[in-house]
Amino acid sequence: MVKETEKDLCEERCIHPQTICLVRQNMLDEGTIYDLSEMFKVLSEPSRIRILHALSRQELCVCDLADALGMNQSAISHQLRILRNARLVKFRREGKEAWYSLDDEHVITLMCQGIEHISHGREK
Repeated sequence: MVKETEKDLCEERCIHPQTICLVRQNMLDEGTIYDLSEMFKVLSEPSRIRILHALSRQELCVCDLADALGMNQSAISHQLRILRNARLVKFRREGKEAWYSLDDEHVITLMCQGIEHISHGREK
């Protein structure tokens, strides 16, 4: 009987040198791996996903964003700072108001791809 933990393992050890060589040649560099990991950490907080989704619709000031998401401005500000440091959002000042928008189209693409992937998994 095969143990549950062994179902994902090869039944026999087999090495494919050409495949290993190709994988090693095309590996991401350590800096890219680290940066990508950090970006996914930023995206792991549900309130940040809500903020990004709201901003995918239109640019919003902090007051409107806080009210729309039912959060206080301090909490929104904290999350926006993290998103800004990760270059996922940008802001501009207009008088006394701070307006936020997504940093670029890549953020929308990333969100859409994630939603599509989740939706696809639910359909199975």
